[in-house]
Amino acid sequence: MAGGGAATGRPPGRPARLTGIGAGVLSVLGTLAFGLLDHWLFGSLGLLFEIGFLLVCFQTAVRVRLADLPAAPVSGPLAFALTVALLDPVTVPGVVGQVLSLCAGLALRAAWLFAGTGLAALIVAARFVAQRRIRRGR
Repeated sequence: MAGGGAATGRPPGRPARLTGIGAGVLSVLGTLAFGLLDHWLFGSLGLLFEIGFLLVCFQTAVRVRLADLPAAPVSGPLAFALTVALLDPVTVPGVVGQVLSLCAGLALRAAWLFAGTGLAALIVAARFVAQRRIRRGR
């Protein structure tokens, strides 16, 4: 059943919720998938990767359980950094070159990194406030 029910153990119409680890896995796999697709289609990390990162951050923040809300804004930047570290070309050999390449890749894409993290943080904050108001109303 796609909408829930007796087979899934949740009320009909309610989406499945992610645990903190599930949010991290979704962030890493989703961001890496968009990065690989962008790298495969265009040869480097570009706009497809960055917009995909925003979509992954949105979905992670919307689907994470209330008990694991802080996992959404934390897992996005980690997935972003991992994808940049794995897929961005390294021009200087060695560990120092890899660190410099990662720093440069993150600095060049900082606006997208902050936008995705901010989006996830806003959604998480809104869900937290809404849940507190619901509990106070009971």
